[in-house]
Order: sequence, then structure tokens, then C-alpha cells
Amino acid sequence: MKDENITRQLDKLKVFFLKYYPIRIKNVGLEEKVARQIVWDFKDGNHYEAVAQMTAKRLVEHFGEQVCNIVFSCVPASTSEKHEHRYKDFSSRVCELSGAVNGYEHVRVTNDRPEVHKNRKKKDVQIQENVIYDEDFFKGKRILVFDDIITRGHSYANFANRLEMFGAEVLGGFFLGKTFYRVK
Repeated sequence: MKDENITRQLDKLKVFFLKYYPIRIKNVGLEEKVARQIVWDFKDGNHYEAVAQMTAKRLVEHFGEQVCNIVFSCVPASTSEKHEHRYKDFSSRVCELSGAVNGYEHVRVTNDRPEVHKNRKKKDVQIQENVIYDEDFFKGKRILVFDDIITRGHSYANFANRLEMFGAEVLGGFFLGKTFYRVK
């Protein structure tokens, strides 16, 4: 049974750019393999420019002139090193291209935690335990959350709920990829 706070977040705007098939899904074509590589490259902190352009374009399409009143904030990665490598320049570039407010500096990963996708069965893997937030910054702000992959949406929803605890209004989330397990 889903927590109603998670359900509330999952009912909001969700936009994904690519269909992502995990490596265990073998019967994928060239297009799916290219999408998978884009996701992997982005997660490694490489080739973020194309993703930043896609993201900025979608921000402007969805929010128009109001984009300058929206904070763009990424779901924290599992380590401070991964978080910085993956999101620092990317967030800056998205905001430069779109006019959104960069929330990167207001969410800081303080120590490592297990990666959620590798520890799904462990209930003690919590995204919030290793993160410090600038709570005052988020109060009263309209937020668009970004994450690299959405599978069940719990990481996104937990992050969005945390921001709303500080008085933010989370509008929804953009995701580089959405996990699929069947190729049609």
C-alpha cells in the first residue's frame, strides 16, 4: 500500500524524455540501447549538455514566462561526489538556458548512502538521511524536481515531500528516463 504523501506527489506533473530499459532487458533495439547509453553517460556526469538543452526546452514549454519564478532542484545522488559530478554544471546550464532559479546550492549531500536501485529490498535506504537543506531558501518557492530515472517514483516523491515540509510548492518532476521492462 502506497503512502498517501507518495501518491500525492506521483499524481503531479511527470515528464520523462527517454524510455530506459535496464541492462537485464536483452531484447532491445538500437534506439533503446542509445537511450540507455545517454542515461549512463548522464549518470556518470558526462555529456550533460544535450540533457540540459532538452530539460530547459521542456521547462520553457511547460511554464512559459513563469519559468523565471520556478526553482529547478535535483533529487540528491547517493554520494556528494556523484551529486556534484552529475548535477552541479547540469543544473547551472539548465537554469542559464531556461531562466529558472538554480536550487543546486541549496541541497547538500553530506555523506554516502547505498544506491537505491541496488538496495530496493532494504527498507533502511532513505534518501533524506545524508542531505542538508537550506530550508529558508525553499520556503514559499515553486519547485520543479529533476531526477535521472523514475522507476516507482519513491525517490522523487520523498524529496518533493521534504521540500514541501519547508513550505515549498512542488509542481512536479522531469526525468531523463522512465524505467520500462517490456519492449513493445
